[in-house]
Amino acid sequence: MDIRPIKNNKDYEKALKRLEKIFDAKQGTVEGDELEILSILIEKYENEHFPIDLPDPIDAIKFRMEQLDMKQSDLTEIIGFKSRVSEILNRKRKLTLEMIRRLNEYLNIPTNILIKKY
Repeated sequence: MDIRPIKNNKDYEKALKRLEKIFDAKQGTVEGDELEILSILIEKYENEHFPIDLPDPIDAIKFRMEQLDMKQSDLTEIIGFKSRVSEILNRKRKLTLEMIRRLNEYLNIPTNILIKKY
């Protein structure tokens, strides 16, 4: 096992190639341990160099609605009046604290996404 820190893109590419070779290694083996450590190093490098920002709250709501095959009218039970749902989805009205709580509860959208500015 020859594991080194990932300091640049060349190291990153090398680590990805090695990970691909040992991807099916069994836990408790030398290669399994290498796989686990390499995965942690790759994840750390990716988080530092290729960060993924949280989605916009309205985009997150629309995405979740699509996943659940929901229509805009289905949100009236969660948010309120049909016109209010339309205003929210068209970014003409901000989410209230109560709406955020209900969206979190019923659609399982994390609150840290729903409270984000948009």
